[in-house]
Amino acid sequence: MEQRELLRKVVEVLEGMGVSYMIVGSYGSIAWGEARFTHDIDIVVSLTLDDVKPLIRAFPMPEYYLSTEAVAEAVRCNGQFNLIHPTSAGKVDFIIAQRNLRGQTQLARRRTVEFEPGLKVSVAAPEDIIISKMEYYKEGGSEKHLRDIAGILRISGEEVDRDYVVQWAEKLDMMDVWRAVLRRMAKGQGGNSSGNG
Repeated sequence: MEQRELLRKVVEVLEGMGVSYMIVGSYGSIAWGEARFTHDIDIVVSLTLDDVKPLIRAFPMPEYYLSTEAVAEAVRCNGQFNLIHPTSAGKVDFIIAQRNLRGQTQLARRRTVEFEPGLKVSVAAPEDIIISKMEYYKEGGSEKHLRDIAGILRISGEEVDRDYVVQWAEKLDMMDVWRAVLRRMAKGQGGNSSGNG
């Protein structure tokens, strides 16, 4: 099963269940920025305990591996869980939507994007992808996050509300990261990357 097929299956299940979701992480970056290879499919979901059994039924063993206990624990603790397609080693990381102001604001701001012909998905707004990438960079220092942000600004720059980015950068003490991104843009750095993540 190709990554895109796995993504399509997951989206069909979530939409069929009426679950609010948004693609984030590297796939979110690709939706707004430059295409690159990535192993990661990260999806924020708004699940309740009532959703656990229907979700498990939608991904039966042995075709998929999805732990009932892991899903329930993630829902209770606002954590994460994984869906694995063992045959292809495909994996989806599900992140439970935070119930705080920022988490709910991000979910409310998501947009529908045609990821490929016939596949429309909900994706986090480009500003929210940028803010998350800035957080990842601040935590780990990986240049791939700055490249992803620069790619979003190049490809979808007119759609990006920079005032919103600055507002959250100030709140989260990340203005130094934002300035680093702007310096990179001014120098014409960034571009396609074959790195993962």
